[in-house]
This record gives sequence, C-alpha cells and structure tokens, in this order.
Amino acid sequence: MDNTEPQPAELLTVEANGIALACRTWGPPAALPDAPPVLLLHCRGADGADWTPVAEHLAAPPATRRVYAPDLRGHGRSDWPGRYTGEAMADDVRALLAALGVERADVVGHSLGGLVACLLAQRHPAVVRRLVLEDVCAPVPLDPPRPPTPRPAGELPFDWAMVRATDEQRNAPDPVWREHMARITMPTLVIGGGPTSLVPQEQVAHLAGLIPDARLVTLDAGHLVHETRPEEFLAVLEEFLDGRAGARTRSGSGRGSRPSARRGRSRRA
Repeated sequence: MDNTEPQPAELLTVEANGIALACRTWGPPAALPDAPPVLLLHCRGADGADWTPVAEHLAAPPATRRVYAPDLRGHGRSDWPGRYTGEAMADDVRALLAALGVERADVVGHSLGGLVACLLAQRHPAVVRRLVLEDVCAPVPLDPPRPPTPRPAGELPFDWAMVRATDEQRNAPDPVWREHMARITMPTLVIGGGPTSLVPQEQVAHLAGLIPDARLVTLDAGHLVHETRPEEFLAVLEEFLDGRAGARTRSGSGRGSRPSARRGRSRRA
C-alpha cells in the first residue's frame, strides 16, 4: 500500500428491498470506463468498515475506482429485520446497486459475504462483471453438523438472530445453492486462507470446482486474508480485476506482508 493520504468514506443510507441499508463509498462519483465500480461484502459479524484499507487503496490513483461496502442486513447500521436467508441478502445487494445507479460491478465477498456474492451472481448475473470469493466454503451439508455458536456477553453490533439463522443454513444449505453454481459464468477468483484458516481448505477448493473455470489461489493468511496479508491480497485482487497475469492461479505461501492492525478480532465463518 502507498502512503497517499486516503479520502474518508461517505456513509449513505439507502432503502433497498424493503429495508434500510447503510453503505460506505469511496472514490469518484462515477466509475471510469477502464475502472468499473467494486462492491465489497463483509463476513459475518463485521460491517462495511471492515474493508476500509482495501477500499481506500482501490479508490486511490491509479486505480481510482468507485467502491461500495454495505452493511449486510442484521449488521451494523443496516436494519435488523429478523429474516436472514442468503437469498434475502443477495436481493438486498441487487436492490442496493439499482438504487445507487450501478448497472454492473466487480463483486468481492469474504466468508458470509462470499456466499451472498455467489447467490447474487446466480440470481442476478448481469450485475456481476467479475467475482472474487475470499475463504468461502462450498454450500454443502456439514456432517456432523456444526454446534451452535455461543453468544458473547453484552451488546452486539449485529443481530444474534442472524447468527442462529446463518448457522442453520451453513449446516443444511438449500441444495439449489450448490446446483446453481454452474450459473456463475463470469470470471471468478477463489482465494483460500491456507492451513491456518478456520475454514477447511478442501471446502474452499470444492467451491472453486463447482464454478465453471474458477481460479483458485491460496495465501497462507488464515481466514482474514485481506486483513492479515493486505499487500498480497491486493496484488492478487488487482491482477484479477484488471485481467492481468491469470490472477496468479498457482497457490502461494503468502509470506512477507505486514499484518493488519485489526488482526486480533476473531470471527467464525
């Protein structure tokens, strides 16, 4: 990352799919012809601010992209409506893009955000130019099922009903999610977090195998790839979004980058 002073995000509240969604934006008001807008979807328990260093980099010259990072329903400043299906979250994002006047974007999703990105690409393929999935597992039933996530004490920045709902969907996902992976025909990059990730990497590889012509690269970073190894994540991401060098399709060790200052937060996929 360079030392250019980043521009602060603008925080919008947008009515989309019957709820209010908070969305942070960076970069020029309109996308440049050779720099399509980017949509960043966070993991469970985070919010759009999680992407700030990545968004600031993408919005700065020479890339100068318009970047959007919403809080998914049940998270942060967006509404907590009590209904938390993957389909609803994907339709939220589609409605958000329409409300913002974005016809097509490069979409990057981490963990839960990656599942939402997959469903968006399945259900609304015309709005996704390129798709990037960061440490996302294949939507197949878990056997044995994963036990319920224990609730932390105190007030939370997300709806605990969302955690219960997404736990249930992770254990027994709708079979259609897997069956419709073949509908994802836009260029797709899958980034795995390597052996230290809480997501079994065979599940990440399985996901890449379900998507036609998806490319898989592994960075030894754990589940929070874009936070733990930001320089390497951005290098791989920008090569792919720009259509350069085959997106480094070989796996890499991911050694040598400085860790993010926010590495200490623990999240469950």
